[in-house]
Amino acid sequence: MKQHLYRTGLITSWIILIGYSSYAQKDTTKGKTVNITSAFKPVLRESAKINFNASPPTADTAKPRLQYDIPNPNLLFAYQPGSLKPLALQVDSIAKWDNANYIKAGFGSLKTPFIQAGFSFGDGNTAGANIYAKHVSSQGKREFQDFTTTQVKLRGFYKTANNMEWNASLGMKADKTYKYGFLPVSLSFPSDSIKRNYQTFSVRAGVRNINKTEFGISYSPEIKIDIFGDNLKNNESNTVVNLPLQKTIGQDFAVNLGLTFDLTRLSPKDKSAVNNTMYYISPSVLYKTSRINIQAGIRPSWDNKSFKMFPNVLADVGTEDQRFTFQAGWTGYFRKTTYQYLASQNPWLWLPATLQNTGIEERFAGFKGSVGDHFSYSAKVAFNKLTNQPLFVNDISPSGDGKSFRVVNEERINVLNMGGEIGYNVEEKFSLIISLSFNQYTGLKNNAKAWGLLPLELNTAMRLQVIKDLWLKGDLFAWGGPQYQKTDGSSGRLEGAFDLNAGLEFKITKNLNLWTQFNNIFNQEYQRWNQYPVYGFNFVGGIVFSFDQKN
Repeated sequence: MKQHLYRTGLITSWIILIGYSSYAQKDTTKGKTVNITSAFKPVLRESAKINFNASPPTADTAKPRLQYDIPNPNLLFAYQPGSLKPLALQVDSIAKWDNANYIKAGFGSLKTPFIQAGFSFGDGNTAGANIYAKHVSSQGKREFQDFTTTQVKLRGFYKTANNMEWNASLGMKADKTYKYGFLPVSLSFPSDSIKRNYQTFSVRAGVRNINKTEFGISYSPEIKIDIFGDNLKNNESNTVVNLPLQKTIGQDFAVNLGLTFDLTRLSPKDKSAVNNTMYYISPSVLYKTSRINIQAGIRPSWDNKSFKMFPNVLADVGTEDQRFTFQAGWTGYFRKTTYQYLASQNPWLWLPATLQNTGIEERFAGFKGSVGDHFSYSAKVAFNKLTNQPLFVNDISPSGDGKSFRVVNEERINVLNMGGEIGYNVEEKFSLIISLSFNQYTGLKNNAKAWGLLPLELNTAMRLQVIKDLWLKGDLFAWGGPQYQKTDGSSGRLEGAFDLNAGLEFKITKNLNLWTQFNNIFNQEYQRWNQYPVYGFNFVGGIVFSFDQKN
């Protein structure tokens, strides 16, 4: 009964629900509406990204250590200071070379005409040529105390595309003087009998490789020929062939192999010719670093078929910055004796009957260096041995009157040499160089004294740029007097010399300079050779005209 009532109630509920639903759908009085209770928008989750903001690096405050190799700015000067003479331009293959041409002319107190000229051509890189010429003459107060010198020189070079540089030169020089040193001065001679004219014609040619070959070889062969003669028809030819060769091995080693031939033929008037032949080989090994430079070798030499072995050992040991360098060496060589060489030392000599070459063997030690940026110094002591050294003895025969000199050879001379040099330089504004050399001659076998050789020399050269266009220069020459032979055969010593020269040059226009030179300011008529006094005080001045200047 209960189940029947449950089923009847359930059926009745479903009928009521269905009827209500049907009624709701059929109600047309109510409008259509859409009720939105929420909005759904699908969104992807944001993905994780890489952070690209890099932090800056830590600053490095440590100073880098840089190695510099700066050469010493001090200039190197020759022991023998010279006057202010514009010379033919030395071609520098590195720097740009502009044409520079000038003419220097003047006149002096001893009827001294002076003219000098220099011309340059080419670009200075692949080709260039220089012409240099000079003429000067003077007439002294003493009879026949005159001289004249004229010289012309042409020099050129040419670089090829295959790493070669050819260079050559051609020159001429003529000197005229007189044997005015006769005593008493009242003697009279025809000018032709005491005149001495010397002429020299020179030719030189050479070639070198600009850069080392692929095998590390550098070479620079050359040949030089001099034709020398005098007004007495005595002629001489000198030919030198030099064949240097160097091969580098690694960074520090090199091997040198040089071969030199030196041939001389003297042809006196109406006499047999004199041949003087010399040749030598110079093999050596080089070791060079920033502190050490050593050359070790030998020099086998043949002097007119006479063999002589010379050592050739040189060493430089210095600091890393080259402020101080110790030097030592033991070396030897032959110095060629020619009529041309003898006449350049003493133009008033008799023609030598023979030519004997001088053997020189040097043992030396010394040092050099610099202090600061401007001061430099050097010193050396040497023990040398000379063989067949030519000496000049004044002719004391009754008919000689002392105006001529005979050439005699000393078999052996021992020489103690001490020398030094100091210099101070400030760019191109100021330079001062002082050099001193002392020589003591001992152990002579054939002669009582070292006739004509100087025992002491002091040379000083100063250059000063006072203002931009004004230059001042001064030179001091001093030496101890050499030994000479008196008329009674005994030895004497000439008085020393003290010769001060000064000059200046200043610009007056872009192309024109004025210059003057004062010589022997203390008016000392000293004698380098017995009975031959030099000029006293004299001066010369003039103009320098420069043209074709690109700067």
